[in-house]
Amino acid sequence: MLRAEQVTDAVAYHGEGPCWSPTWGGLRWVDMLAGDLLTLRDDGSVDRLHVGDVAAFVRPRSRGGYVVGLERGIALADAPDGLPVPQPELWSDTGVRMNEAGCDPWGVLYAGSMAYDARPGGATLYRITPDGQVEVVLDDVTISNGIDFSPDGTLAYYDDTATGRTDVFDVVDGRLTNRRPFVTGTDESPDGLVVDSAGNVWVALNGAGRVRCVSPDGRTLAEVELPVRLVTACTLGGPDLRDLYVTTSRENLDDPEPAAGALFRVRVDVPGRPVLPFGG
Repeated sequence: MLRAEQVTDAVAYHGEGPCWSPTWGGLRWVDMLAGDLLTLRDDGSVDRLHVGDVAAFVRPRSRGGYVVGLERGIALADAPDGLPVPQPELWSDTGVRMNEAGCDPWGVLYAGSMAYDARPGGATLYRITPDGQVEVVLDDVTISNGIDFSPDGTLAYYDDTATGRTDVFDVVDGRLTNRRPFVTGTDESPDGLVVDSAGNVWVALNGAGRVRCVSPDGRTLAEVELPVRLVTACTLGGPDLRDLYVTTSRENLDDPEPAAGALFRVRVDVPGRPVLPFGG
């Protein structure tokens, strides 16, 4: 069992979506329900940029700047610290908000939603191409969460948290096919995830206070213990991509732990990969 060290104070109400990119100086994540982007600076300080009512995720763009998830769609910024420009909303239902996202090796953004009341089947996973075309990939989702791709781009791993499992897809001609369970039977709530350079899948277990590393053949290789229950997402970063960063939340907790909402970090043996940017 690995133990994570606390990097920041409890700076977020609902921290999510950590992403390491040299384009913005290192580690960035979101305080989702505050609508803020948080950036960890070299001196340990945290910068906060307000982008909307919701900031669901953030990823770099291949042309510079970033894409951020807003309440009902995405917004694009041309500079690392610039304000983003909202794009046309993807839906009109005010009871549904954007949640987690990730990009494939070809610059396509997969962005998923969830209903505020987490009603079953109330969410969708969208596929957004670099030229702005939008299509529905999955339309019977409850809480669309982490998505990432194997190092060779042939597999995609995905969490719909309400299922209690992580699923895997084959990627054929840039499309997700043959969805099937990857890790099942844990009675836990898989949230955000990241795939390292060896193809291992690190999954944040919301409510369990842990991050689990699973090999491509489904074996548990390691677990990271945190002093907070609501562990939301993880990514690999740092100069050598061997720092596992973990975000946490205190959303709806009557008795939040003192560190709930802080950012954590632990050193791991296998490095991550450079983040896959959005091509749009």
